[in-house]
Amino acid sequence: MQKMIDTPTGQLSVHVEGSGPVILCVHGWPEHSWSWRHQVRHFTERGYIVAAMDVRGYGDSAAPTEIEHYALKNLAADTAAVIDALSDEPVILFGHDWGAPITYSTGLLYPEKVRAIAGMSVPYTPAGDVSMLDLMKMVHAGKFFYMVYFQDEGVPEAEFGDDPRAALRKIYYGASGDSPQDGLNIEKPADAKMLDGLIDPDPFPAWLTEKDLDIYVDAFAKSGWHGPFNRYRALDLDHQYSEPVRGKSLTMPSCFIGGEKDPVRSFVSGVDMYDAAGMGLDDFRGATIVPGVGHWVQQEAPDATNAALDAFLASL
Repeated sequence: MQKMIDTPTGQLSVHVEGSGPVILCVHGWPEHSWSWRHQVRHFTERGYIVAAMDVRGYGDSAAPTEIEHYALKNLAADTAAVIDALSDEPVILFGHDWGAPITYSTGLLYPEKVRAIAGMSVPYTPAGDVSMLDLMKMVHAGKFFYMVYFQDEGVPEAEFGDDPRAALRKIYYGASGDSPQDGLNIEKPADAKMLDGLIDPDPFPAWLTEKDLDIYVDAFAKSGWHGPFNRYRALDLDHQYSEPVRGKSLTMPSCFIGGEKDPVRSFVSGVDMYDAAGMGLDDFRGATIVPGVGHWVQQEAPDATNAALDAFLASL
């Protein structure tokens, strides 16, 4: 069932199924509430309400044009508004990709609303004195890096808008465990485009069907691409707004789930981002690294992901 939930900057679309305690699922880039389809089915059968929201800028949710609206503190406020609309009690949050930092920010800013957090693909890192964008510019100086490429308004929108289906296929495959390439971290010149050199597989691996892809393509036809890319353009705002929570830990029970071949692990050469998955988590219940899969862990390996989430929920 779809619910439209009011926020000060527009309505958010939330797909809600089941009965019982609430699990709220927050997706990342470039995805949609449909990315949680396997978790919705699994956990509604286990006595939970499972709500999967379309993050601001995606699908049927509001898609304002100003970059400010996509700062983490505002997306956390969206998440808090959805929690208030669904439950009088604190809820469990599942977050993947950018959805993970959104849930972490919600836990920092609204701890009374959050019972527990399962972060996927992007581990929690307490905010520091250097912005993520500046760090990535230093690490990838002289080379292409997608976060930097996304800063120019209109440029990635035009590239992805030219053939959205092919763009999504290349991105989903490129960051998956099936890709023979080095995820999305393939070496190319600084002036390259995002999709340059990425494989469009034929056929696509079975974990993403043509029907699934239809849903994603239709969602981007509704929302456009500006909002999703604005999340990256808000990185400097995130740094400005982070001062009150810099260095702070999350206090609620938390866990981490990631794919063995996720390119996020190697964003910084010589560093495995997953080695410190429990950093800044006061009640860390453990990390699960799923063998053989990449960035889209809950879609590529739903059974293994759900088993790890089952164990986490059983620990609460």
